[in-house]
Amino acid sequence: MGDRIFVRDLVCRTTLGCRDWERTEAREVVLNLEVETDLATPARTDDLGDAVDYGALCRVVLRHVEECRYSLLEALAESVAGLVLGEFPGVSAVTVRADKPGAVRFARSVAVELRRTRP
Repeated sequence: MGDRIFVRDLVCRTTLGCRDWERTEAREVVLNLEVETDLATPARTDDLGDAVDYGALCRVVLRHVEECRYSLLEALAESVAGLVLGEFPGVSAVTVRADKPGAVRFARSVAVELRRTRP
């Protein structure tokens, strides 16, 4: 399937990190999502009921990430991918890129990217 919805630069705040000082307050994480879904029906019907509601998708992801308390960026990305696949039955696969700005000195950010498909 070649149809995709992109969510770019979704800024979330969460507690994330392995070091004690990283866990004292919420920090920014930037998510990019590539959601694979069939867009033919919603393109034809122009009906939100036939589409993956990307507004709802962002609200669900933001709420989830704000409540997370992971040590690793990898675990956060995995949980977001599982959430998207679990909550949105029209999604056949999702790619999650999670950026952690300021994680490493002299780098704007570090990121992980993973792709998960519906079993």
